[in-house]
Amino acid sequence: MKILHITCSARGQQSVSYRLSQRVMDRLLSQHPAAQIVTRDLWAEPLPHIDGEYAAALGGTPDRVSAAAARGLSSLALSDRLIAELRDADCVVIATPMHNFTVPSVLKAWLDHVVRIGVTFNATPEGKIGTLADRPVYIAVSSGGYRTGERARQPDFLEPYLRAILPTIGLKNLNFVSVQATAFGPEATTAAFAAVEQALDDCVA
Repeated sequence: MKILHITCSARGQQSVSYRLSQRVMDRLLSQHPAAQIVTRDLWAEPLPHIDGEYAAALGGTPDRVSAAAARGLSSLALSDRLIAELRDADCVVIATPMHNFTVPSVLKAWLDHVVRIGVTFNATPEGKIGTLADRPVYIAVSSGGYRTGERARQPDFLEPYLRAILPTIGLKNLNFVSVQATAFGPEATTAAFAAVEQALDDCVA
């Protein structure tokens, strides 16, 4: 089994989203102790945004895209590597904070590389159809305030966006776990971690 672990916080391993994702990882590894872990830290090694060559190639014919990739154009070559990394994974764990009501820019950059017409999805008369085989995706989210539930007082564009974009490429088995109100102090964060234990068990089971 191969697990792709994607982390998105500037705080690295000290971040709440990373620590929450590690609890997901612990449960997965207890079930699959020989699993291979592929880690991509999008803050430690940020991805470049897609560039003009990428856009021009995707706006052309499939032959033009193949020729551009064969010439090693940086954006397309990187996109190929990231897609291969995703395609090879049996499950994906994404650790992400909420930034300004949505995903961090580093995660958006990764998505822009892996959501690629003619490769991970096809445009059809019925809409966009993903080409990747479905597999579990575990999304560990931290937010400074409450983004869900009765106490939520802010918009949440993070979860609806991921629920729309990931199925576009075929990833429909999405499992969200959240630690909320981290801005309320250490005690609130500790309580939030305690409250999410059952959700973690249900999610990974």
